[in-house]
Amino acid sequence: MDAVELAQHLRPQGADDCPVSGLDALERELVECRRCPRLVAWRQEVASVKRAAYAHEDYWGRPVPGFGDRRARLLVLGLAPGAHGANRTGRMFTGDRSGEWLYGAMHRAGFANQPESVSRDDGLALADAFVTAPVRCAPPDNKPLAQERDACSGWLDAELALLTRVQVVLCLGLFSYHQALAAFGRRGVVLPRPRIPFGHGVVAEIDRAPTIVMSYHPSQQNTFTGRLTAEMLDAVFDEAKTRLSDGPGAFQ
Repeated sequence: MDAVELAQHLRPQGADDCPVSGLDALERELVECRRCPRLVAWRQEVASVKRAAYAHEDYWGRPVPGFGDRRARLLVLGLAPGAHGANRTGRMFTGDRSGEWLYGAMHRAGFANQPESVSRDDGLALADAFVTAPVRCAPPDNKPLAQERDACSGWLDAELALLTRVQVVLCLGLFSYHQALAAFGRRGVVLPRPRIPFGHGVVAEIDRAPTIVMSYHPSQQNTFTGRLTAEMLDAVFDEAKTRLSDGPGAFQ
C-alpha cells in the first residue's frame, strides 16, 4: 500500500479528528526502518563511536519520528536528523545548536512551552505545531542521496495524511521546500509552474494545499555567518501565525 493508504489503515475508525493512535502506530513502524544501507551504517557508526562530549550517553541511532501536537495547524519541515543531535537524542532538532535556534523561536512565537530542547524527557511540549523532516536518518555530511530521499518520502506522506488540520508548512531550507512540493504533488496537488523561487520569508500559496512559508535553515553555517538572525526566524514564524485560521486542514 502507498503512504496515504498506510495512514488510513493506521488511523482508527472514527478518529479522523484525533490522529494520535495513527501517528503512534506510524512511529512504531518508522523507528524500525532499515531501507537505506548507507544511512543505517552511518547512524549506527555515529552512535557507536560517539562525540567525546557525549561519550557517556546512549545514542538513539535509529530513524527519528516527527514530534509535536498531533492536532497541529503548523508543520515545521527540516532536512534530516543531526548526527549528534536528533540521532543522539531521538527527537527532531533536539540536542544541537539548530534546535536551540528553532525551539527558541517557537517559544517566542507561542508554539513551544520552553526554549530549551536537550533530550526527549526535558519537558518540551508544542502547541499547534508539529516538527518533522523529509529524511529520518542522519546522513553523512548532512547530504542524503537522491535514492535515500525517495525511499524516505513515504513517511512524510503518511504524516501529512494523518495530520489532518495542517494549514501551513514552514520549510527550513531549499531541500525542505522541494520535498514539501514533491509531497503535495504525490497527493495530486497541481503545483505552480514555474516553481516559485526559494527565498527567506517568501510565501507560496497553492490551491488545495497548505500555504508554504520559506526560511533559511537554522544551521550553524547560516546562524554563525549572520545569514539567518533570530529576528529573521521570528519573522517567518510570525508570518506563519497570520496564515492560520479556524477552518479545516488545507488538504480537506
